[in-house]
Amino acid sequence: MTTPLYAVFGHPIAHSRSPFIHARFGEQTGIALRYVAIDAPPEQFMEILWDFREAGGRGANVTLPLKEYAAGHCAELSEAAARAGAVNTLIRRADGQWRGDNTDGIGLLSDLARLGVPLAGRTIVVLGAGGATRGILGPLLAAAPARLHIANRTPEKAEELALHFAALGPVTGGGLDTLAALGPADVLIQATSATRGGSLPVLPAGLIAPHTIAYDLGYGAAAEPFLALARARGAAAAHDGLGMLVGQAAESFRLWHGLRPDPASVLAELRALLAGG
Repeated sequence: MTTPLYAVFGHPIAHSRSPFIHARFGEQTGIALRYVAIDAPPEQFMEILWDFREAGGRGANVTLPLKEYAAGHCAELSEAAARAGAVNTLIRRADGQWRGDNTDGIGLLSDLARLGVPLAGRTIVVLGAGGATRGILGPLLAAAPARLHIANRTPEKAEELALHFAALGPVTGGGLDTLAALGPADVLIQATSATRGGSLPVLPAGLIAPHTIAYDLGYGAAAEPFLALARARGAAAAHDGLGMLVGQAAESFRLWHGLRPDPASVLAELRALLAGG
């Protein structure tokens, strides 16, 4: 019997810890699977996804920069994915077509809850207006913040995103120059891909206060510049997105297999592995 095939698509993708996570989830639940990382430049994504399906692929995760591309290749979208216009989880239907879902928001909120980060009644600032931000806005607004502001290098993208999600709660958007007038953020979320190249957006001094909790959706070296800046400016706490990664993976695993694994033990093992180099 052929072992069911799953994958994560991205570009680049060699750094991904998803194969490790899903291997551990499979061992934990007794579910046999093969999970691989597949590099897919955006212009080749459709062809590579087709080949994966023809090879018997049952489901896949999708990461940067492909989440919005993936939404366009699905025959069906979940409510979360349709609202976000971005997909991080592909589920193969009985007819061979893809259903797209987005588990990023579930992953983020479960990790913020684990860390004891309050959201209700708080001012949340999100840096970036790409596919990662699209996946988390709905769940963040459902947590009833006093205000959520999206700041992006291209103001129009942030403004359009705010308008798109306006029915869900108090959300605004604009350029990075709008941050100075906001005052301190209670929760500051770094969701741009710029830090992968070591480039941080310029942030006004007043954005980070002693009570601010900083959170980067990335992990490892990609998250360190932002987290170091937050610590240097006296933030109350600075967290990377490793817990979100494991949390969204656990929800993807549930969608594929009908069984939710325990993310806590896998997160602890992964944290120890990364700390060891």
